[in-house]
Amino acid sequence: MPKTQYTKTALKEAIAGKLQRHFACEVEDATKDQVYEACALVVRDALTEHMIETQNEVERDGERQVHYLCMEFLVGRSLRNNAYNLGMLDALTAALKDMGFEMADIFEEEADPGLGNGGLGRLAACYMDGMATDGVRGTGYSIRYEHGIFKQKIVEGQQVELPDSWLSTGEVWQIPAMDETREVKIGGTVDTYFDDNGKLVVNYHDYTPVLAVPYDMPISGYGTNNIARLRLWKAQSPIALDMKLFSSGEYLKALEKHALAETISMVLYPEDNHREGQSLRLKQQYFLVSATLQDICAKHKAKYGTLENFAHKHVLHINDTHPTLVIPELMRILMDENDMSWEQAWNITSQSVAYTNHTVMPEALECWPVSLVQELMPRIMQIIYEINERFCKELWNYFPNDFQKISKLAIVADDTVRMAHLAIAGSFSINGVSALHSEILKERVFTDFYKIYSSKFCNVTNGIAHRRWLCEANPELAELIESKIGTGYRTHPSELQVLNNYADDKELLDKLGEIKRHNKQRLADYIKEHNGIEVNMDSIFDVQVKRLHEYKRQMLNILHIISLYHKLKDNPDMDFVPRTFIFGSKAAPGYAVAKKTIQLINSISKMIDNDPAVRDKLKVVFLEDYKVSLAEIIMPAAEVSEQISIAGKEASGTGNMKFMMNGALTIGTMDGANVEICEAVGKENIFIFGMETPEAEALAASGSYEPMVIYQNDPVIRRVLDQMIHGFGDGVDYTDIANLLLHGGNGGPADRYMSLKDFASYAEAQERVSQTYRDQDQWNRMALINIANSGRFAADRSIAEYAQNIWRVKTNFAF
Repeated sequence: MPKTQYTKTALKEAIAGKLQRHFACEVEDATKDQVYEACALVVRDALTEHMIETQNEVERDGERQVHYLCMEFLVGRSLRNNAYNLGMLDALTAALKDMGFEMADIFEEEADPGLGNGGLGRLAACYMDGMATDGVRGTGYSIRYEHGIFKQKIVEGQQVELPDSWLSTGEVWQIPAMDETREVKIGGTVDTYFDDNGKLVVNYHDYTPVLAVPYDMPISGYGTNNIARLRLWKAQSPIALDMKLFSSGEYLKALEKHALAETISMVLYPEDNHREGQSLRLKQQYFLVSATLQDICAKHKAKYGTLENFAHKHVLHINDTHPTLVIPELMRILMDENDMSWEQAWNITSQSVAYTNHTVMPEALECWPVSLVQELMPRIMQIIYEINERFCKELWNYFPNDFQKISKLAIVADDTVRMAHLAIAGSFSINGVSALHSEILKERVFTDFYKIYSSKFCNVTNGIAHRRWLCEANPELAELIESKIGTGYRTHPSELQVLNNYADDKELLDKLGEIKRHNKQRLADYIKEHNGIEVNMDSIFDVQVKRLHEYKRQMLNILHIISLYHKLKDNPDMDFVPRTFIFGSKAAPGYAVAKKTIQLINSISKMIDNDPAVRDKLKVVFLEDYKVSLAEIIMPAAEVSEQISIAGKEASGTGNMKFMMNGALTIGTMDGANVEICEAVGKENIFIFGMETPEAEALAASGSYEPMVIYQNDPVIRRVLDQMIHGFGDGVDYTDIANLLLHGGNGGPADRYMSLKDFASYAEAQERVSQTYRDQDQWNRMALINIANSGRFAADRSIAEYAQNIWRVKTNFAF
């Protein structure tokens, strides 16, 4: 459907036609889910037309393409986003209204795609939006997870994991490309020998073949016909059923190979605290990179007849260490299948791969047992050995006779393959995702590598899709902004800065407060429906929603909440600014401390809600199954954004940007992108507390931190932890959590992330929050300044920096 036909009448006809052809029903007989799918098919038709146009343009111009590999893409619901970007949202809303349906009800029929979990996946999705909008020739690659990570239910305060069967509504957005199916080889044996011409011959046999079947999701750009494609690989066995075994009555064995193959694309991030889980994760990673590279190389060779110019035409961008096997896999394809020498193959590979590091946490810098890599990918392990040997020889030139240093930096050492080291060795660019994070990579995480390869290191601060997180998620705010500065900010986010001129406009500030209250009411209604808790609309909505990990310090927030409860119990009539603390998070199934933290939050919530002395002034809410569609309700309603990780651990954060863009004020440490947010808005418009990175790192390194001393000398902390030990009236014992803070455990020191150390500073900052909130004019002014200065954190800016400084490709975005 050409863009000129996005009228109410044309859309009504198109939707009615889809209902007739796909469901054999008329509009008046259609259910909401049928109408949703009909709408999706109509929008997909438009996307498909534009995607074909885009692919034809790519084929014609022959310019360098970006291939963005990531284990997750948390794209969120597609119907509203695509309708908005295509300029048909108003017409579609009106068409459905005429047909007897509310657009909001139809949106709710769509499940959130189970293709991601947290910030990494959402960032990747925002970047796809940015590439499409800014004209970057980009394709994303991931796995078509059948069940995603899991659907979270809270049962008696505890997290329970259920399958996330999202494809029932999500499959409609995916276009199968069966003729481009690739075969990935797992396991087996490799025999090598040199022929009479001195060429290495590789004989790979007895492997398990797994088919990678591609499904394409078109990702729309705003105000353009350009489409970015997200290619998702589904794992299938080439042999669905072993008839010989089935006929002999061994029914389960007959299906075994089929089931084992399809397990690869069954769930996102299987638990890896056992060898079977590690094996599945590694299979997933190799499955992704092998299918992707085979696909790219086959198409390139069909067009150019050679792979010698591969690096001139393609950038392979890997996100975190998960897709690092792209390096040895490309070497394999170039050498084994295209007869290139090692030197020629390495030159192409090392000029094609760019690596983004998204974390400084050691457990996220993946390492795999050599035995496991050898078992699953014998040829890849041979190539990694060779890369390592040559790399160590290169290191010898920089650190002669320093065997300890070279062992520390080697790709393979101590029977382990270090994926981050492989990524550094085989990439032409290594970037961090905030100014602070990039400096930490240079100075601490990869300091010796930086001494050698300083020219490879750079920074691109993360960004978010402001069209989705502001224009779509908060339409009232967008309308207010556009009444003052127009719509140019949608594609030129720096124009939001013009709002600084309205910082003293009382009428605008009042309207801003009114919009925030409307958004708070929507979230309050959601909380009432899903949690059965009534929250005080005059309370501060204080929000911490993010992946649950100890370094993000949900625990610091919890300790402070308990201390507020004690204050109110001691003095119920005290002058107190009411506060509603809202949490949302999923804990990894095997992460016992994180799961216990969720239970702790729910115990506190129940205790407070059952206490008439405090419940009108203090509430705690845990929202189950945190996801993109829920975040789109939370972000516009939040007034305080909790970004309280210990300094030096959060690479960037993107939730902090979404909150800021919607007028929430940040309480946070000088960590990740908080540093740049503070720089953008000024220290007077953000609530900063706690140690900064040098102090936190020095204290941790000294070994002198003693949380027990704090416990003994701070009566507030002592009372909080004593209550944790005694419980919250529901019979659940939290002594183990208190002991982790005071004595350590699980191989770690006491209070590893120093919540007790930063507690007093945090509590003081929270008091500043309360005092500031009393002056609503001042609060709204600070909120406006945050909105006005959020444009620098737009994904369009990030993508333009990648395009200009790393990928060396064209972009329509102008700085």
